[in-house]
Amino acid sequence: MQSFPILEGKTVIVTGAAMGMGEATARLFADAKANVVLADFNDEKGQAVTDEIVAAGGTAAFVHVDISKSDEVQNMVKFAVDTYGRLDGAVNNAALTPDNGAVADFDEDYWERLIGVDLTGTALCMKYELQQMIKQGGGGSIVNISSVSGFRPQPNTPAYCAAKAGVIMMTKVAAMENGPLNIRVNSVAPGAIDTPMLRGALEEFGLDEESYAPQLSLLNRFAQPREVAEGSLWLISDYSSYVTGTTLHVDAGYVGR
Repeated sequence: MQSFPILEGKTVIVTGAAMGMGEATARLFADAKANVVLADFNDEKGQAVTDEIVAAGGTAAFVHVDISKSDEVQNMVKFAVDTYGRLDGAVNNAALTPDNGAVADFDEDYWERLIGVDLTGTALCMKYELQQMIKQGGGGSIVNISSVSGFRPQPNTPAYCAAKAGVIMMTKVAAMENGPLNIRVNSVAPGAIDTPMLRGALEEFGLDEESYAPQLSLLNRFAQPREVAEGSLWLISDYSSYVTGTTLHVDAGYVGR
């Protein structure tokens, strides 16, 4: 394990840490010597990733959470503090797979579930993370994972686009409210990330990276989950000490072009 201890002594929660970008973030933060609390509703995969981090010399613990449930989010924060003594940062990454239906015909049940996790769940995480940081003093840093879909509309994903746009605005509000307490709140907006979900979609529609990536990336490729994690690492660390209320686009120019 290559060590760069820029988070040494800091305790950081990562939600949705059992796979994909959350897993990459948890592993990277452990490399950076943080005390990492991996939080996910998938106990088996979450514990397996945690065990691998610990076996490699990192400091990590797993806690079950469904972020749409207030009591479980409160328990997640309590677990972090009980285990490591305080909470210095959080990457609120947990989210559901985007919906698939036009506004005129969306699935109302899935709308409620997705908004409950991606928007309300992120809000609940911020609420109780902020309460702990305010209580203990000393500041802190929170990163909320949004999406390019919060900036550019995508067809047939009204709930996902609405939720991710909401995350961006909640981030700004929280940054404004908590800046005087030295608690920074930022977001990361990933673009096309090479995950099993993306690969499955490409297979379903008969596409490949070489032909499709140029439509989503000025670099003509998909990002690896670790590249998103590196953006979160910078925002959580003291290297971004004068950055709050902003969104870091990890999208190879997709939104700005």
